Amino acid sequence: MAILIKPILTEKATSSNDKGKFSFIVDTKANKVQVKKAVEKTYDVNVVSVNTINVLGKSTSKFTKTGIVSGRKPSYKKAIVQLKEGEFIDFYSQI
Repeated sequence: MAILIKPILTEKATSSNDKGKFSFIVDTKANKVQVKKAVEKTYDVNVVSVNTINVLGKSTSKFTKTGIVSGRKPSYKKAIVQLKEGEFIDFYSQI
Protein backbone atom coordinates (compact mmCIF):
# COMPACT_ATOMS: atom_id res chain seq x y z
CA MET A 1 0.00 0.00 0.00
CA ALA A 2 1.45 3.37 -1.03
CA ILE A 3 0.87 5.90 1.74
CA LEU A 4 2.00 9.03 -0.13
CA ILE A 5 0.16 9.46 -3.42
CA LYS A 6 1.51 12.87 -4.54
CA PRO A 7 2.55 16.25 -3.16
CA ILE A 8 0.18 19.20 -3.46
CA LEU A 9 1.85 21.94 -5.52
CA THR A 10 -0.82 24.65 -5.49
CA GLU A 11 -0.02 28.29 -4.82
CA LYS A 12 -1.53 28.15 -1.33
CA ALA A 13 0.37 24.98 -0.40
CA THR A 14 3.72 26.24 -1.70
CA SER A 15 3.37 29.52 0.23
CA SER A 16 3.46 27.54 3.49
CA ASN A 17 6.68 25.73 2.43
CA ASP A 18 8.70 28.67 3.80
CA LYS A 19 7.32 27.88 7.27
CA GLY A 20 8.36 24.21 6.94
CA LYS A 21 4.87 22.89 6.17
CA PHE A 22 4.40 20.58 3.19
CA SER A 23 1.13 19.14 1.86
CA PHE A 24 0.52 15.68 0.41
CA ILE A 25 -2.41 13.68 -0.90
CA VAL A 26 -2.28 10.41 1.03
CA ASP A 27 -4.14 7.10 1.12
CA THR A 28 -7.59 7.47 2.69
CA LYS A 29 -6.90 4.66 5.17
CA ALA A 30 -3.50 5.98 6.31
CA ASN A 31 -3.11 7.39 9.81
CA LYS A 32 -0.78 10.10 11.09
CA VAL A 33 1.93 7.68 12.25
CA GLN A 34 2.05 5.96 8.84
CA VAL A 35 2.22 9.32 7.05
CA LYS A 36 5.07 10.49 9.31
CA LYS A 37 7.11 7.33 8.68
CA ALA A 38 6.49 7.48 4.92
CA VAL A 39 7.62 11.12 4.63
CA GLU A 40 10.72 10.51 6.78
CA LYS A 41 11.67 7.44 4.73
CA THR A 42 10.98 8.95 1.30
CA TYR A 43 12.51 12.42 1.75
CA ASP A 44 15.06 11.75 4.57
CA VAL A 45 13.78 14.53 6.86
CA ASN A 46 12.57 14.77 10.48
CA VAL A 47 8.81 15.30 10.90
CA VAL A 48 7.59 17.25 13.94
CA SER A 49 3.82 16.99 13.43
CA VAL A 50 1.19 15.74 10.98
CA ASN A 51 -2.33 17.14 10.46
CA THR A 52 -4.79 15.20 8.29
CA ILE A 53 -7.97 16.37 6.57
CA ASN A 54 -10.62 14.35 4.75
CA VAL A 55 -11.58 16.49 1.74
CA LEU A 56 -15.03 15.90 0.30
CA GLY A 57 -15.18 15.93 -3.50
CA LYS A 58 -17.03 18.83 -5.09
CA SER A 59 -20.36 18.19 -6.76
CA THR A 60 -20.45 18.98 -10.46
CA SER A 61 -23.15 19.39 -13.07
CA LYS A 62 -23.10 19.73 -16.84
CA PHE A 63 -25.85 20.98 -19.09
CA THR A 64 -26.05 18.71 -22.14
CA LYS A 65 -28.50 18.11 -24.98
CA THR A 66 -30.08 15.23 -23.07
CA GLY A 67 -30.46 17.22 -19.85
CA ILE A 68 -28.52 17.96 -16.70
CA VAL A 69 -25.81 15.44 -15.80
CA SER A 70 -24.69 15.72 -12.18
CA GLY A 71 -21.91 13.89 -10.40
CA ARG A 72 -19.13 14.25 -7.88
CA LYS A 73 -15.36 14.63 -8.03
CA PRO A 74 -13.49 12.03 -5.97
CA SER A 75 -12.87 12.60 -2.26
CA TYR A 76 -9.32 12.37 -0.91
CA LYS A 77 -7.27 12.69 2.26
CA LYS A 78 -4.78 15.52 2.66
CA ALA A 79 -1.86 15.59 5.11
CA ILE A 80 0.00 18.73 6.16
CA VAL A 81 3.44 17.83 7.50
CA GLN A 82 5.52 20.15 9.72
CA LEU A 83 9.26 19.53 9.40
CA LYS A 84 12.03 20.18 11.90
CA GLU A 85 13.28 23.78 11.66
CA GLY A 86 15.88 24.25 8.95
CA GLU A 87 14.83 21.23 6.87
CA PHE A 88 13.26 21.46 3.42
CA ILE A 89 11.81 19.18 0.71
CA ASP A 90 12.59 20.14 -2.88
CA PHE A 91 9.80 18.67 -5.02
CA TYR A 92 11.08 20.20 -8.25
CA SER A 93 14.47 18.42 -8.22
CA GLN A 94 12.76 15.09 -9.01
CA ILE A 95 11.10 16.31 -12.22
